[in-house]
Amino acid sequence: MRLLKTHIILFLLLICGSSVQAQAPDTLFADDPVAAMLDSLAHNKYISSLPKVPVQRNNKFNFAADSVPRYDDIVIESRLAKMNNLSPFDMVYNKEVRAYIDMYSLRKRKSVERMLGLAQLYYPIFEEKLDKYNLPLELKHLAVIESALNPVATSRSGARGLWQFMYPTGKMYGLEVSSYVDERCDPYQATEAACQYLQFLYSLFGDWQMVLAAYNSGPGTVNKAIRRAGGGKKTYWEIRPFLPKETQGYVPAFIGAAYTMTYAAEHNLYAAMPRKTYYDVDTVTVKQQVNFAQIEAVLGVPREELAFLNPMYKLGVIPYSPAGTMTLILPANKSGNFVTNEKAIYDYLQKDTTSSAYLASQQVMKIHTVKKGENINTIAKRYKCTIADVRTWNNLKSNYIKPGQKLTVYGPARVEQPATAAVASNTPANNGAASTGGTATANTKPKTGTTSTNAATIKPGGYYTIQRGDTLWKISQETGHTVDAIKKVNGFGSKFSLMPGQKIKLPTKA
Repeated sequence: MRLLKTHIILFLLLICGSSVQAQAPDTLFADDPVAAMLDSLAHNKYISSLPKVPVQRNNKFNFAADSVPRYDDIVIESRLAKMNNLSPFDMVYNKEVRAYIDMYSLRKRKSVERMLGLAQLYYPIFEEKLDKYNLPLELKHLAVIESALNPVATSRSGARGLWQFMYPTGKMYGLEVSSYVDERCDPYQATEAACQYLQFLYSLFGDWQMVLAAYNSGPGTVNKAIRRAGGGKKTYWEIRPFLPKETQGYVPAFIGAAYTMTYAAEHNLYAAMPRKTYYDVDTVTVKQQVNFAQIEAVLGVPREELAFLNPMYKLGVIPYSPAGTMTLILPANKSGNFVTNEKAIYDYLQKDTTSSAYLASQQVMKIHTVKKGENINTIAKRYKCTIADVRTWNNLKSNYIKPGQKLTVYGPARVEQPATAAVASNTPANNGAASTGGTATANTKPKTGTTSTNAATIKPGGYYTIQRGDTLWKISQETGHTVDAIKKVNGFGSKFSLMPGQKIKLPTKA
């Protein structure tokens, strides 16, 4: 009897052991960029604060709130087969695909629920553009593995935005990058560029799996892999061993993302409540330079929400465009208010521009030279930002920095003595000084030749950074341009404000 029990126990152990080994191994390599992008959602305060939709509203399978469903291979394979019948993509199932499905549905559930919420804002944009270019709608899931639907996602190599464009590729497809604007982060412009690029890649390879690989590593890398695999007509899976490690996981990650976003409810995954969906926003055209603080003050839309909806404006400032091409994404119920109050928004004056609190809120770009004894943590604290911010702004692959290294940082404008009120007016100040755009008070008179950054050395057509105490009259004396010419080239109205750290354009002719 004891011998029989022993045999039974051994038999059960063998079954359990084989069951564990039969599970798809975790084939994700260390520091997987897809997983890293998912984790980045937790560091975005606006996205990470999205509330979860009450489960009972979506729970068609009656799962317990804390239930984490797991399915056998045959179930997942059959679901992918259904997707495959409706898709030009080859939705294969293997251990690599299973590894990504497990990552999404088991280990990164909170991030997936945030993505499901963000998808309600971004997926309709993607689908509209993909349809315009006659591309498969499944390509909307490409942004999931590229950026985890984080509109300001930045990779270690410097790629940015929902579609992770590198600077040169973005420029090739018309995405402009300047001190104020990064169109790689514009949901509409970047999606348009991504569709054009995907269309080009398909014209080269004629195979959607190959297109995905080329989007990740570049068409040249894919062509090299084809040659190393023997040349001729090859599939992605045939050239996969000859691709970079990251690209080897790219197509499995895409299939895993497409499956998870399609069968989220079957895995008890529900969208974090989006503050705005595609149908809750509208776009307006901006005709003059304006900042988020002005819009918030007149329309009541929080700056944080404006920054989330308009991630292309790096410093919260929409610069003037002579072509009138600058746009602003607003809650749909505020777009009419913007049109009605447009002049008031442009003319709005900060009533307390001299306060320390106001100056501290102004984010300006600075170059910080690393001193001996400093580390990335102390620098982040000094500029009231995060370590991740410093790394993103400077494309740092690690936290290592060295003395003498120059870092670009965005931090509060330095507060020493309160600046005089930057209130623009068309009437002279009480002391008789011309104060158009003036910061001169009744007891001070602008002195020429004292601008802290020598404006006279700036070439016509260049940009001048506003210093504490500057007025347009003072700048005009330094540069040889008239006040009216400076106002015209910057689109300034009858009233405007000058803020320390703000950049204005100088006319091309003196």
